Amino acid sequence: MKIVYQGGEGELVEKKSRFIATVVPVESEEEALSFIAAMKKKYWNATHNCSAFVIGEHYEIQRCSDDGEPQGTAGRPMLDVLLGEEIHNAAVVVTRYFGGTLLGTGGLVRAYSKAVQEGLRGSVIIEKREGALLRIRTDYNGIGKIQYLLGQRGLVITGSEYTDIVVVETLVPAEQIKELKEAVTEGTNGRAEFLAEDAVCFAFVDGEPLIL
Repeated sequence: MKIVYQGGEGELVEKKSRFIATVVPVESEEEALSFIAAMKKKYWNATHNCSAFVIGEHYEIQRCSDDGEPQGTAGRPMLDVLLGEEIHNAAVVVTRYFGGTLLGTGGLVRAYSKAVQEGLRGSVIIEKREGALLRIRTDYNGIGKIQYLLGQRGLVITGSEYTDIVVVETLVPAEQIKELKEAVTEGTNGRAEFLAEDAVCFAFVDGEPLIL
């Protein structure tokens, strides 16, 4: 699932109204409410501090607030962006400084939606996957085949040890583990040994592996 690895900010101006979106990762409703309260304190002089958050693998908790804007013009559109982007465990506050010109219902919906999109662009979003950290031992004849099989599947070697034998580590999505092990065993004519298969959640940040 997609989560916010590192929160961020985004900003836009519509008809002189300034919209500042702040996005953070959250793990509980209490954490989300604490963040919203902190944003209201930080931007105490703003016209509105509208909010939305989603928590849970299946979006079990969804909340949003218009914070004084016309009903349905801020919080719900903000929430819809998070859901539409399939973001989990995240909260966003969009702070508005009124610029003197009314935007109308449609204008508000567009502005708050765009602000959240800008906030997400300013954040680091990663795809969290369930799988295994697989350690494979083989001889020097087998390593080339293993590298080829991993590359074929878009898997990367995250660690290696070269002595009289070779040990490599790779992160494998859960749905690929069985098939990969069979392919490695067949491809090396049984010369590969699986030393460990540790269940992990992982992601890649700028191409670098990250165990969560």
